[in-house]
Amino acid sequence: MNSVVLNLEPIAHLSDEQFYQLCLANRDLSLEMSAKGELIIVPPVGGESGNQEADLITDLNNWNRQTKLGKVFSSSTIFILPNGAKRSPDAAWVQLARWEALTPEQRKKFPPLVPDFAIELRSETDRLQPIQAKMQEYIDNGLRLGWLINPQDQQVEIYRPAQAVEVIQTPAQLSGEDVLPGFELHL
Repeated sequence: MNSVVLNLEPIAHLSDEQFYQLCLANRDLSLEMSAKGELIIVPPVGGESGNQEADLITDLNNWNRQTKLGKVFSSSTIFILPNGAKRSPDAAWVQLARWEALTPEQRKKFPPLVPDFAIELRSETDRLQPIQAKMQEYIDNGLRLGWLINPQDQQVEIYRPAQAVEVIQTPAQLSGEDVLPGFELHL
């Protein structure tokens, strides 16, 4: 099943608060919104992808518990990007000082910031191009490091600001570089 995209702009423009309320009223749906105001209904993932996503979050969180450098977020967290898009990476990390700079109300609802680090895991039903566009959107809005993990093609795309996307075929491990010092993900 692919994502469903609804163009609401001809009839409505949802504010951040209205989008938040829409998500609360439809808790059984995974929703995102593009910068153009399109409502995106994201399908659920299967067992294999769900398990892989849980492993990624666990590894990231274990590293973060040791370093205490930031906050880790699951795919249920929606971030309001500077361009107005409301996106939900499969796993995300925000530097502690940036998180603490938010008000308690901003932390409670959808945080108005782009994560410092994000992972998107391509599931069997995902088309590659929309995920690549989402990763580029993160970078364009201030993401410092991003990984698009693509098990179907046995590759990882690494996104960094002001650099071409690096594609690695069948990597054994990935490094968190200077964004996540000491973090290594073994694939």
